[in-house]
Amino acid sequence: SVSPQFFTCHWRVLQGLEGSLRVLHSLHYLHVAVSDPSLGIPQYMSIGFVDGIPFTRYDSERGRVEPLTQWIKDGAEPGYWNRETQISVGNQPVAARNLEILRGLYNQSRGLHTMQRLLGCDVLSDGSVRGSYRLGYDGRDFISFELGSGKFVAADSAAEITRRHWEQDEIEAEARTNYLKHICPEWLRKYVGYGQKELERKEPPAVHVSGKEEHRTLILSCHAYGFYPKTIAVNWMKGDEIWDQETEWGGVVPNSDGTFHTWARIEALPEEREQYRCRVEHPGMPEPGIFAWGEAGNVGIGNREFPNGDSPSPPHYPAYGAGSGWDSRGGSGQDGWTG
Repeated sequence: SVSPQFFTCHWRVLQGLEGSLRVLHSLHYLHVAVSDPSLGIPQYMSIGFVDGIPFTRYDSERGRVEPLTQWIKDGAEPGYWNRETQISVGNQPVAARNLEILRGLYNQSRGLHTMQRLLGCDVLSDGSVRGSYRLGYDGRDFISFELGSGKFVAADSAAEITRRHWEQDEIEAEARTNYLKHICPEWLRKYVGYGQKELERKEPPAVHVSGKEEHRTLILSCHAYGFYPKTIAVNWMKGDEIWDQETEWGGVVPNSDGTFHTWARIEALPEEREQYRCRVEHPGMPEPGIFAWGEAGNVGIGNREFPNGDSPSPPHYPAYGAGSGWDSRGGSGQDGWTG
């Protein structure tokens, strides 16, 4: 069967550090429907994530929900897997119908097209809950739901048809609000209880800084590998100032071993290379680490730096799609779209 890597979304993933608040735990679901399935690519697929780690999976080829971590396999209550499978089996024809409607809205009757539905919740360090719901078509936003206002937001004119229909039907907003504010956090607390020892561990990142010159521009890259939890801040500094506006970030992506990796990149003048440092902050580090690019590059763990050759090369990890997703417990299961 196909790897979850096939369904990696291109939407920016929140890195987990937002001012004074940080994400303690999160529960997200990613559902994907494909218009033209082929060998190895299921027509429908659902992946559950706790703290960014895939923990359950369903696809239309296997026809059942399966565990992806030992803690959910050991902790799940009797009847859990049958119930989750029934939910996913029920979601499958609904997703296929919704994808068909999306293709009609964009007048695209041929070719390979995908629908992604992402929904979940985060528990923040002040105890509050943040919910998110997004629906996409071919990797682009289609419509989203704002928990605070209870309103749907259309990404383009085609999505306006769906937005008007959903806002006329108050049940749509009520169902999503109930899931994001109540049902999702309740399940999250239960899952964290199952996997508390595993989910609350702390593994600091290994940091690798590299650079290359192209057309009189120096491109500096800072990679953080093998860290857990996913909460991390990676910033480029020039002198004592953080240069966020000039920095390009990669998403925080889960590795197959249950850790994460991410990167930050910045362009600089070659003659100013000595002024740039990469700052990394993570719960597994006693204090933020500052890393510079040496003549041959370097790898650092915590606040230690090692010249290349004294430490292992940056590892390659197969990645899963890191998203938030939809669970049919949040609504009626029938979106009631209009074409």
